[in-house]
Amino acid sequence: MKEDYVLRMNDHSECHAVVMPALWNGVIAFGLVSIPVSLRSATGSHDLSLHQYHAADAGRIRYQKICEIDEEPVEPEDIVKGVETDEGEVVLLDEDDLADLPVSSSKTIDVLEFVPVEQIDPIHYQRSYYAEPGKGAAKPYVLLREALLGKEKIAIVKITLRRRESLAALRPRDDVLMVHTMLWPDEIRKPEVSGVGGEARKQELQMAGTLIDSMSKDFRPEEYSDAYQEALQEAIDAKKEGRAVVKSEDTRPKAKVIDLMDALERSVAAKQPSSPRRPAKKTAKKTAKKTAKKTAARKSPAKKTAKKTARKRKSA
Repeated sequence: MKEDYVLRMNDHSECHAVVMPALWNGVIAFGLVSIPVSLRSATGSHDLSLHQYHAADAGRIRYQKICEIDEEPVEPEDIVKGVETDEGEVVLLDEDDLADLPVSSSKTIDVLEFVPVEQIDPIHYQRSYYAEPGKGAAKPYVLLREALLGKEKIAIVKITLRRRESLAALRPRDDVLMVHTMLWPDEIRKPEVSGVGGEARKQELQMAGTLIDSMSKDFRPEEYSDAYQEALQEAIDAKKEGRAVVKSEDTRPKAKVIDLMDALERSVAAKQPSSPRRPAKKTAKKTAKKTAKKTAARKSPAKKTAKKTARKRKSA
């Protein structure tokens, strides 16, 4: 497996690659099979890091940890963790107290069970990691990966990261195994929203389905970009170079109360390709036919007049 790299900019605006270190080393316990792996972060933010500065002299703003009782700065070695109870009592916990907690310190990803892929709601997922096979672990690693692919299952596992025991999902993605830490059931809030009742009319559903079909395509994430971060970078570059910052136009749609069916019909019409123009030959033929009919209509009264004159002569 290839090393993970992150591109960073130094003070001279030169780009260089930094190898992402392994965050965790241990084994995947799959029955009696042990697979040595290391975990590396699978995601990272591309947001620009904005700091706080003094507007008068561009001095960096720093924060101190101040005790709210004596209003004096506190050194890191004098800081402990704690919690305030509902009765207002503060319970302090030092490193020894935390070390005695029954948290698994073993470097093992314990496979608990295997579940169908579609049974896991994405709301459960928290953080994602690549599991890289250790030395000599390629064969059992590939075995587990291919077995999960063949059965279309995800392994539910338990793992301890930074003293926090987490439920996690182990699944294959392309050639690698991924570990997604998951939220515990009580960490997922129940929806408390209003305005979700009512029914949709059949005609509206059909029109909405047509709109969905017209906008359906394969997901290609590379086609999308973060417009805000791009504009922020452009603003920074402009100020650095002494250029004026160009304000972007507000393209947000204005909120209007309109007829739902009318909005759907207009949306579908906007997504449909415009009708092609008719060929010039067909138009010319139709024009010629119309002209011929008009000419014939003009000539017909003359023929009728000639017939009437002939009849009068015979009767005379």
